[in-house]
Amino acid sequence: MSTETSSLPIGVFDSGVGGLTVLRALKRALPAENFLYLGDTARLPYGTKSGATVARYALQTTRVLVDIGVKMLVVACNTASSVAMPGLAEAYPGLPCTGVIEPGAAAACACAPRGRIAVIATGGTVRGAAYQGAILRRRPEATIATRPAQLFVSLAEEGWIDGQVVTDIARRYLDPLMAEFPEGGPDCLVLGCTHFPVLAQAIQGVLPQGVCLIDSAETTARWVAEELGVRKLLRPDGDGTGTVRFFATDDPERFARVGEIFLGEPLSASDVNLVDL
Repeated sequence: MSTETSSLPIGVFDSGVGGLTVLRALKRALPAENFLYLGDTARLPYGTKSGATVARYALQTTRVLVDIGVKMLVVACNTASSVAMPGLAEAYPGLPCTGVIEPGAAAACACAPRGRIAVIATGGTVRGAAYQGAILRRRPEATIATRPAQLFVSLAEEGWIDGQVVTDIARRYLDPLMAEFPEGGPDCLVLGCTHFPVLAQAIQGVLPQGVCLIDSAETTARWVAEELGVRKLLRPDGDGTGTVRFFATDDPERFARVGEIFLGEPLSASDVNLVDL
């Protein structure tokens, strides 16, 4: 692969700011890489849209990134990952592409010696059964229980990541889910929404001892790093620390304000480019 191609950025998109947890993990795993991040904030949430609509949105957002120039695409949205991957592969057959579901499912299977896996996500992801399908393809004997945890999205965007209110809500969601696994609970819990990693400490605090948290942002970052290495697409370390360009389809001020929570570092509205799809 040419040096010119390996120097291109990695494209990342989500319906909004939740995918910034994936970008945060990618930056840690690949500090020399450049990134483009696009949040389709004008049309969020994707979870309430039909699969056909989300697939169309994914193609439109990807076109923006491809036109700028990227060497890999990361779909940092569980809803889009569950419905849009075939269309993206068909439209861009030469572009390496991953969503967050397959890496998360693979990690869950690897961390589940008894094949007992719990999943929390938004309602749309749970209804679409994408994690269940990805897990069962790898572990047909697995026992899987899922639960929507929509309030976690609102808590994350408000920056409410700890305290008694957060703990109480986590128990309301997770105690019934854990009860579906008698004799000690599941082997692991998949955080099946990119908003959820910022609540990981609170979630872990109400889980039975020994239940492993699967952060699909971290697992996706590891997959991307391995894939870039295999394809000889890694940017040379000698080229310096990578950069990020941010794009949003609406309200850069809110994108920056809320995005800081997920990115874990300061983000100014002046850093966010407004684009029209």
